[in-house]
Amino acid sequence: MVAAEQLDLFSASAGAAEQLPSGRTTGPVIACNTLDDDNLVGAILNAGLRDCLALAAEAGRRRLHAAIPALEALCQRFTGFGVDRIVPEQAAALDALVMIGCPDAAQTVARLIAKRVVQGPCLRQAAAAAARLGAKLPAGAVMDLLRHHDPQIRADACRFAHPWREAIPLLRDLLDDLHSDVGRAAACALGQMGRSEVRPLLARYLREKPSVEVIDAMAPLADEDCVILLGRVARAVPDLCGTVLSALDAIDHPRAEKIANAIREEWPT
Repeated sequence: MVAAEQLDLFSASAGAAEQLPSGRTTGPVIACNTLDDDNLVGAILNAGLRDCLALAAEAGRRRLHAAIPALEALCQRFTGFGVDRIVPEQAAALDALVMIGCPDAAQTVARLIAKRVVQGPCLRQAAAAAARLGAKLPAGAVMDLLRHHDPQIRADACRFAHPWREAIPLLRDLLDDLHSDVGRAAACALGQMGRSEVRPLLARYLREKPSVEVIDAMAPLADEDCVILLGRVARAVPDLCGTVLSALDAIDHPRAEKIANAIREEWPT
């Protein structure tokens, strides 16, 4: 009976709350905002399906570090589910971990990925959360994600890659991925590793669609032409000026210092 009820959670009609015959939805039984921190953590560990979503959201709102083990346990309760549909309880726990936003939260998300606790759409959410939190994933997990059929997961996986011997060929292959976001992420990963072969690609991305990620990736391998291009980006996109200045300060080229000084004179802080 319990197994049948769990499987029904992931039917097409399942949502964040239980459906009543009338079409109305029930709210959480527990008044989350009335609980102190210790009771909130305990409630997550013992919550029924109607309550755990609201409890996880409250833990995230409070940025409650003590709730991290309970949120991890909540995800583990649904290991093996969600191959083709979102698991609302896991999704709520991942959202809360991102809101808590500390190194322990980052490593928790990394464990959930490495141990294959999350699958399907929740794996996509977990990969995005790990990238946002700056989590460090083991090499084997990263290799699996780089080969994943979901392009969003492949793109996020590039952000976890290190200059491992087996990662470089995979990243080079992804430069020609049919999805442009994957190719851009792979180029940025290789740029961060100092691989000069992606310099022309990064220069093109700077001209066409500059971003913090592309600017940071350009810094380790910028030549004089790239330095000039960075200066143009700073003037054309003021919101990226601070990122460009940080990149120019990190580039060991005399032209970089001159352009950075000129930008600071033009837009003093």
